[in-house]
Amino acid sequence: MNNLTTWRAGLVPAFVGSVVLLIACWFDWWGSPPQMGTDENVFKTVDALFTAVTARDEKLLADCDQRLHALKDAGKLPGETATYLDNVIGRARAGRWESAAQTLYDFMRAQRREVMRDHPKNEKDRSISGKKQQGSDR
Repeated sequence: MNNLTTWRAGLVPAFVGSVVLLIACWFDWWGSPPQMGTDENVFKTVDALFTAVTARDEKLLADCDQRLHALKDAGKLPGETATYLDNVIGRARAGRWESAAQTLYDFMRAQRREVMRDHPKNEKDRSISGKKQQGSDR
């Protein structure tokens, strides 16, 4: 084979690999769940929702549903996130508890730490570590 044929033969795998990488990045970006924000009540309600779903507790599920709608109406829960969580609740109500639990678990794991950085508990930790850092400079 000549050099041109060898060079062209190397382009095909490189092109295919690039396309696969782009598709994987697209799915990672667009396939990830929405962020819930930094509101403490939203965090507590999503945590309670996880408890309701894993315990298959319909009463707690209804309570969480009401709380999430109130948080959305108050502007504390983004609309896209509210819709996502409504779908989780719908799965549970349809008897697909395990699927709802897995979806909610994935949602909770996908929350970015940068967003949660302003969480009140983290503010306290930062102020304590900031005092320690100031004291160590002296």
